[in-house]
Amino acid sequence: MIFSNFIEALRFPFRKDKKLRSELKKILGFYPGNIDHYRLALSHKSAVRRASNGKRINNERLEFLGDAILDAIVGDIVYEHFPGKPEGFLTNTRSKLVKRETLGKLAKETGLDKLIITGSQHTAHNSYMGGNAFEALVGAIYLDKGYYACMRFMKKRILKQMINIDKVAKKETNFKSKLLEWSQKNRIQMKFNLIEQKTDTDSSPMFKYEVVLEDTIKGATGSGYSKKEAQQAAAKGTLQMLRRDVKMLDSVFAAKTGRTKMEEEPVMSLPEVNDGKDEEQPVKDEASKTTAEEPAKEKSERRKPQREERKAKDEEQETKGDEEKKDDEFDLSDIRMKRLSHEDIIAAAEEAAWNEG
Repeated sequence: MIFSNFIEALRFPFRKDKKLRSELKKILGFYPGNIDHYRLALSHKSAVRRASNGKRINNERLEFLGDAILDAIVGDIVYEHFPGKPEGFLTNTRSKLVKRETLGKLAKETGLDKLIITGSQHTAHNSYMGGNAFEALVGAIYLDKGYYACMRFMKKRILKQMINIDKVAKKETNFKSKLLEWSQKNRIQMKFNLIEQKTDTDSSPMFKYEVVLEDTIKGATGSGYSKKEAQQAAAKGTLQMLRRDVKMLDSVFAAKTGRTKMEEEPVMSLPEVNDGKDEEQPVKDEASKTTAEEPAKEKSERRKPQREERKAKDEEQETKGDEEKKDDEFDLSDIRMKRLSHEDIIAAAEEAAWNEG
């Protein structure tokens, strides 16, 4: 390996990019092949560079590619390093390793941030610039050497020398998620208020957020070059305040108790409906007013005779109906069992004819 690197170095002894190759060798552990990939990876969008066709070129496309490669590589490494761990743990650990803040620190530790090509008036204060360049560097390695070269770089140069993966897995970094989880479990109202938004001297946006609990209790504030970064800082500070200040914690729960009590207390009286129209109100006489105001028991006693009278009438009607029904019913005595003779039938017919005449 050492001999191959030496031979590769001899191949480019007098090129103008010799210094860049040497600096990249210190970071990567090997000499780059196609230097154009790496030069592109180090070109920030503030550096106005144009291709031969006039199009502006920067590292954003390589950043996109490197981001995808990093997700696959780090996912592979985490999967092998933590056998038996559930998917949620693996996802959380990977996200800690590939987030922009971590990559920004890696760019600074490796010296990659010093190689970034920027505009003449742009400073490298933003940690996202270093993180983006690190992702673009991985994309350049992939195009130049392939997937397994990227894997070796991350394992031997990064995770082995600069990051303790076990400590990272145990460390909590998503403070906003933790604060939201705590507030939801305890049914505490919580929100992030944007209290300031401005640009710094390099025209980079800056945000300042504040945490507010139960609409009245102010938590910590946090600033950052993105809304997410500012909210994370505010959430971290608020969690620290709640852990250290018992009085603040008591105030939060006291405010919650007062709010929930007001929400749960029933409103007995109904509001009047007044739409501005003069409507005639029905006039009640004293008797109806007295009846409406009588207690239920007295009203029931007063109406008892009326109910008994109505019941008696109903029973009388029912008896009369039964009698009428009885008169209309089939009487078996009307059916004569005696069979008429031939003479009786003729006599009955003559009698009927005589009566009709």
